[in-house]
Amino acid sequence: MKTMASREASRLFRRISTANAIPIPACRFERGAVPRQCWRRGFHESRSLKVVKPYLLADIGEGITECQVIQWFVKPGARVEQFDPICEVQSDKASVEITSRFDGVIKKLYYEPDDMAKVGKPLVDIDIQSEISAADEVLLNDQATQTQPKEDGLEVGRNDTKAVTEGEPASIPSQDLPPEPAPEQQKSQRHVGKHASLATPAVRHLVKEHNLKIEDIEGTGKEGRVTKDDVQRHANASKQPQPSPTTTPTQASPPLPTPQLSDQIRPLTPIQSSMYKQMTRSLSIPHFLYTDTLSFNSLTTLRQTHNLGKPKSERLSPLPFLLKALSLSLHQYPLLNAHLDTTTNPSKPHLVLKAEHNFGIAVDSPSGLLVPVIRNVQSHSILSLAAEIQRLGALAREGKLSSADFTGATFTLSNIGSIGGGAVAPVIVTPQVGIVGIGRARVVPAFGEHGELVKREECVLSWSADHRVIDGAYVARCAEGVRGLVEGVEGMLVQLR
Repeated sequence: MKTMASREASRLFRRISTANAIPIPACRFERGAVPRQCWRRGFHESRSLKVVKPYLLADIGEGITECQVIQWFVKPGARVEQFDPICEVQSDKASVEITSRFDGVIKKLYYEPDDMAKVGKPLVDIDIQSEISAADEVLLNDQATQTQPKEDGLEVGRNDTKAVTEGEPASIPSQDLPPEPAPEQQKSQRHVGKHASLATPAVRHLVKEHNLKIEDIEGTGKEGRVTKDDVQRHANASKQPQPSPTTTPTQASPPLPTPQLSDQIRPLTPIQSSMYKQMTRSLSIPHFLYTDTLSFNSLTTLRQTHNLGKPKSERLSPLPFLLKALSLSLHQYPLLNAHLDTTTNPSKPHLVLKAEHNFGIAVDSPSGLLVPVIRNVQSHSILSLAAEIQRLGALAREGKLSSADFTGATFTLSNIGSIGGGAVAPVIVTPQVGIVGIGRARVVPAFGEHGELVKREECVLSWSADHRVIDGAYVARCAEGVRGLVEGVEGMLVQLR
């Protein structure tokens, strides 16, 4: 009886185990094939490395430690690629475009337009999304080390590159709709182009003179750019008195309070700072001044014959003729085309006579006085000199001159006559030893060879020379040589190479 009960219990246990067992699907294998073990592999995603690094303002040469931000070509959130322009900066005399070294997204701008940016300090924060070379990685690590103390004090919520503490809930924007603008506000709204805030340095200088904001000016240029006419129109409109509310004749208007005037403190622009340093050094030079009057009668006759029927861009002015006459005269008086070296051996200064005639031409630009250099005047013709003067003048007015355009001058000419005035006292630019100022040509009455009254077109040339190494007689002889070439312009043309 006990054995039969044990058998029944065993059968019942096997029945229950079979019912609860997990079914195993049957697998059919071909003959000769070896079953292969299949491994299940989960999806794996490597986390992208987001490198947000400050992009420093690199050294742009000539010992410059700071420069002025003229305009931005990007804004936070803009995507840039390698060699895309980021901004335009202006040093003492030249403007330079700063380009990106990486592909990525701009996160932060450290300066506003017209601010002074420091060389070696962060310019923008960029989220680098491209491969980084070993040299760039070393450079970025050095930059991060330099800017680490400043990141410790950054505040959350100021568009800083320092990561915000994880776990903080993101702020939910309010669902309240903004109030509808008033009719006056709807009328004043205008469509602004994507380049409305961009303008040339000349336009920005004009905006700064009128104490205006470029964002408030409606641009009519390409893609909404602001032009000089837009600035003048906006300035004239802001100066017009606003109509006062009408009052009844019985009400006497109270006297208007006298406005309180206050002085303004204006820092020096980069060009003014450079001029301040250069003219301070020029104070140590004892200037010898000499003026001479030239007759432009024969030169004007030649110019009128050449300019007849030609467009304005191809007409010749007196300036290229004066440049060529000066170059021919300096072949006979080379001491004026020299540099005075007082730094190599201060106890024994010496003159370096320059073989090339590289003449600096003082140009009055919207941003200030600029002196670009025309090189190898001795090898130029009159027509090529005129073309070079036009090219450099256009670049100066647009603020596009490079640093190379200002270096290497051996003599300087100041064409002050294009504005006005006769005799001037030009200041020598070290290490040069001479400079000449060209006054405005005027028609004056004069006596002819037989005592008759004639018209004479004359111009005053004002010479300055370093009296430490150049005496007055030497300058006078050189000036007489220039006068003879200009008044006998046919003889000058014979000497051209």
